[in-house]
Amino acid sequence: MIAPNRLKRRFKTDRPYQKLVADVSEFRYGNKSQDEWVYLEPILDLFNGEVLAFNISNHPTVEFAVKPLKEALNQIPVLDYRTTVHTDQGFQYQHHHWQIVLKDHRAFQSMSRKATCLGNAAMESFFYIMKVEVIDEQFETKVALIKAMTEWIDFYNHRRIKTKLGGKSPVKYRELTAQKAA
Repeated sequence: MIAPNRLKRRFKTDRPYQKLVADVSEFRYGNKSQDEWVYLEPILDLFNGEVLAFNISNHPTVEFAVKPLKEALNQIPVLDYRTTVHTDQGFQYQHHHWQIVLKDHRAFQSMSRKATCLGNAAMESFFYIMKVEVIDEQFETKVALIKAMTEWIDFYNHRRIKTKLGGKSPVKYRELTAQKAA
């Protein structure tokens, strides 16, 4: 089922966990043959750009995509608003299992129009930054690539500062805003 586009390119929010985005991207290693790649599915919070959860796998299956979705949704505290999860129209996001997980967590589903990369520009921007900063180099093995990806996501969340967050990392920004709200 194709869900309506609830975000309509409105990627900004002043509330944590209000707008999440997800997508799948492939990363190659070795001699870059068709058999030498892995897939990454991150769940990104548009409030601070934090990767709430991610999964890396050899195959972009429905279960592969649902795993980080569950992890991300399970860490969301009780809120006075509902979360919207925005994706493209990939088969994983049209699957009944993905939609059931969203429904079980009272989250809205949102999808960009078909073949419209701007419809999920925040996620595409994240992948671009990741590929330029870490994946630009050649990795001989899958293990080396996955290690680099995992370490970079940790760096991105905890140490990579963002101007739009007042020079704070995504995690530090969330922690500081949570303290102010308390």
